[in-house]
Amino acid sequence: MGILETRREQVFPRLTQAQIARLDAFGQRMPTTAGQILTEPGDRSGRMYLVLAGSVEVTRPDSAGEAPITVQLPGGFTGEMSTLRGTGAFVRSRVREPGAVLAIEHEGLKRIVQNDAEISEIVMRAFILRRMALLDASPDEVILIGSRHSADTLRLRQFLGRNSFPYRYWDVESDADALAVLQRFHVSAADVPVLVCRCGRVLRNPSEREAAEVLGMNPRLDDARVRDVVVIGAGPAGLAAAVYAASEGLDVLVLETTAPGGQAGSSSKIENYLGFPTGISGQALAARALVQAQKFGADVAITQSALRLHCERRPYEIELAGGQRVPTRTIVIASGARYRPLELAELARFLGVGIYYAATQVEARLCESQDVVVVGGGNSAGQAVVFLAARCRQVHMLVRGPALAETMSRYLIARVEDTPNVTLHTRTEITALDGERELRQVTWRTGADAAQTHELAHVFLMTGADPQTHWIAGCLALDDKGFVRTGPDLRPEELSRESGWRGRSPYLLETSLPGIFAVGDVRAGSIKRVAAAVGEGSGCIQFVHRALSE
Repeated sequence: MGILETRREQVFPRLTQAQIARLDAFGQRMPTTAGQILTEPGDRSGRMYLVLAGSVEVTRPDSAGEAPITVQLPGGFTGEMSTLRGTGAFVRSRVREPGAVLAIEHEGLKRIVQNDAEISEIVMRAFILRRMALLDASPDEVILIGSRHSADTLRLRQFLGRNSFPYRYWDVESDADALAVLQRFHVSAADVPVLVCRCGRVLRNPSEREAAEVLGMNPRLDDARVRDVVVIGAGPAGLAAAVYAASEGLDVLVLETTAPGGQAGSSSKIENYLGFPTGISGQALAARALVQAQKFGADVAITQSALRLHCERRPYEIELAGGQRVPTRTIVIASGARYRPLELAELARFLGVGIYYAATQVEARLCESQDVVVVGGGNSAGQAVVFLAARCRQVHMLVRGPALAETMSRYLIARVEDTPNVTLHTRTEITALDGERELRQVTWRTGADAAQTHELAHVFLMTGADPQTHWIAGCLALDDKGFVRTGPDLRPEELSRESGWRGRSPYLLETSLPGIFAVGDVRAGSIKRVAAAVGEGSGCIQFVHRALSE
């Protein structure tokens, strides 16, 4: 049974008369007529309707026309997470029996969830559960047609999945409907992946940015507005900074290149994060943090990459990949780090068709009941090994060092050692990859032994970390590995007198320019743990307040 059956009272609650009276100040009462459309799929108004009299039916488009979801009676309200975010809606809300509604605009909705604790809990829980129900339903209003043998198909599935965007996936090799849809839109199987969007547009192998734009995944932003703080990156550190800054009344914009969560978002299970004794996936943790940030009023823009930092004067400006510039008084850099690729000639050719940098359900389905390789000795690699061992026939774990003790938490080491279908290979490195269109063979060498070639088609790489600091070159002091220096690690010669320090030293997490901070994996000397990143992101905001007051 799905969420709509097991938790229906929480998915579709009805407010009391006393609660409705409290919301009157945030909306406008309006009469309704039978058949009147209140919300259409793709609507980005962010408007919520509270039913006062009569009824409103909620449906979602499907191949047969539309599928009924519920009928909202007096006390019920429309909307889900896209309403709070001001992004494209997924459902149609239509008046069934005439009566009246309270129309609450987006700004009023944000004030309600921020200021009325009781109603906020009811509305937020309903919005979250409704989005989960949409994800479970896999609506065919947005269809991704692809192939399990296509790297770009995997890229788009990862993008939509990690952004909790409801869609239906059809594989051209196994789904008969896929070819029929392609023929309807005069597209060949050679063009996959193909994204069929709610507006009727067909995108052939779109970029993440193009997909986000057409699908209405982002709120409309005013680029001319000078923000109090712009957070670069929506990993644990960036989301923590956004939550605390927005909850303390600052005007916050978060810019994220791909999806919330950063490196942690690709982790199958985090078991040593405080408050989750049974563990939580990185994607689930990121999704909850994202909801918190948006609840407090932070704007979040996905696929908006920081291309360059303009630091010559204040307010600072961040140039985005599309060419527009975002002005801001302060900046929190939380752009993180990415796994370092192995120096192998054929690596790029097999990316997404045998080489992966994440171990989630999407990748696991590709290698179910097969032998796989995980390269790396850190906690992320250990979590991937345990996760994949439950789904794959055999997991080979390759590490360069003599043991795991120096790089992995003890609980994960014990888990790896006690899993019967895991083989640990120490002092081992991959030396070659081979295959035609897809990876088919992996060669590795252990110590001084002769290289061995194995028939393996799936390799998960979780080795090292390269900081995402290319866009700030020339502005901030970096260490010899490209990580951002902060606070006491900064040298006197790295602090320019013309930068406006006003006789003070940099704050603990402040960079070589006043008002610009670095937190999480991108910062030199940071502890590479989710809890540490969250601590830095949240603690940084007290220094942001000080910088803003100067």
